[in-house]
Amino acid sequence: MPEAFFPNGGVAFVGAGPGDPELLTVKAARLIGQADLVLYAGSLVPQGVVALARNGAQVVDSAPLSLDETHALLVATVRQGGLAARVHTGDPSLYGAVSEQIRLLVADDIPYMVVPGVTSAAAAAAAFGVSFTEPEATQTLILTRQAGRTPMPPGESLAALARHGASMAVYLSAGDPEGVAQALVEGGLPGDTPVAVAHRLGWPGEKRRLATIDTLAQTVRAEGMDRQTVFLVLPGLGRGTTSKLYDPSFGHGFRPAREDD
Repeated sequence: MPEAFFPNGGVAFVGAGPGDPELLTVKAARLIGQADLVLYAGSLVPQGVVALARNGAQVVDSAPLSLDETHALLVATVRQGGLAARVHTGDPSLYGAVSEQIRLLVADDIPYMVVPGVTSAAAAAAAFGVSFTEPEATQTLILTRQAGRTPMPPGESLAALARHGASMAVYLSAGDPEGVAQALVEGGLPGDTPVAVAHRLGWPGEKRRLATIDTLAQTVRAEGMDRQTVFLVLPGLGRGTTSKLYDPSFGHGFRPAREDD
């Protein structure tokens, strides 16, 4: 039976997370298990996620298909009253080309919904046990990428963003780690700034390495990290700052301030 939101069929864009099937949301797992069509990128979505498809569902790897071809599959399923799960790695809103797919669905009057997923930056921070925000060090996280075949808009170069001194999660850039390091330094970050490097999190053979901007390229090249690698640039790591939240002298709506004894 289709998702209740789609009594006559529809498309659910489902965030599959970084790789570990247990990081799927309950809703994402349910939709994949109910779908009549599971359309997924085979190079990015692991088989453990696809295995949740029910017996008899049509399961299609979208990697060799064009946008028009994937759209045709979605439309055919919905026109028959079925539920299509368009499964994206990580979160569909980040580098997932969702907007262009949605525009085609809207033009054909096809109902859709988007189910968020765990993005690799969040999964990597959890895996390393680090925080993007540190009191009095940085309170901002920038999600971005190095320019490649897809150029960066004006003002969004990696060097320009690095000038903020904020934490950064740099996606889709492992093919040019030297360029990433150079841009971060050009942006004013010291060479000893910590960088957590995570490769294929949640997949068999995942790799996690702590580096600095100075050692980033060497680390990536030595470990053979390429696609599905995220860099966490952490200027606040190791500062040893403490938040006000549990400071007894810091009052808030649930606890009055008090002087230390």
